[in-house]
Amino acid sequence: MATENAAQNVALIARPEMVLIDVDGTLVDSVPDLAYCVDEMLKQLGLPVRGEQRVRHWVGNGVERLVQRALINQLDGMPEDDLYRRALPIFRELYSANTSKRSSLYEGVSEALEFLQTTGVKTGCVTNKASEFTLPILRDLGIADYFELVICGDMVEKKKPDPMPLLQAAEQLGVKPGHSLMLGDSMSDVKAARAAGFGIICMSYGYNHGEDIRSYNPDAVIDSMAEIKQLISW
Repeated sequence: MATENAAQNVALIARPEMVLIDVDGTLVDSVPDLAYCVDEMLKQLGLPVRGEQRVRHWVGNGVERLVQRALINQLDGMPEDDLYRRALPIFRELYSANTSKRSSLYEGVSEALEFLQTTGVKTGCVTNKASEFTLPILRDLGIADYFELVICGDMVEKKKPDPMPLLQAAEQLGVKPGHSLMLGDSMSDVKAARAAGFGIICMSYGYNHGEDIRSYNPDAVIDSMAEIKQLISW
């Protein structure tokens, strides 16, 4: 279905001058490592483990929010302050040692990044993930050199869904927002792109708290990042 969708929309997405790409749920399936660290953290706190399936619904708003959700075992709400203060350093230490041991690139990512290099388009990475975790995972999975810049959640005052990270990337690379495209997987990516004046293509396989990303009306939804070769009028 996504391939048909791409074919139908090929004339609608003009060649961008810049492409920004999200990390978790777009480039990388990072949930196996995140779930491992969540459960190990909970064990140290004497709490029940949550498992990978639940963690998959909680990812996408940064480590801090993931820890909060894991502590209360639900998407919305906040844990007790004292519990959260004890939990966050435990998780950070665990994740620093397990950033990419179980994570992997999604199918089609390497092909898409190789293709983007041949187009001359400026390519960046914009994520809510902190730099202490983002930079190692990009390096360890062999894709760090594809990006002209990387903007992480701790490098800006506001994270996605605020447009600030996207607009900062456009300014740094000297590209107008209207000539820019975001590749993401979540409502945060769609909202940030719309607010910044970017085009937005979403992956069907990503992390969006269990919701179908089509409900947020991105410009297109694809099953593999490699489909951008047919979707955009390069």
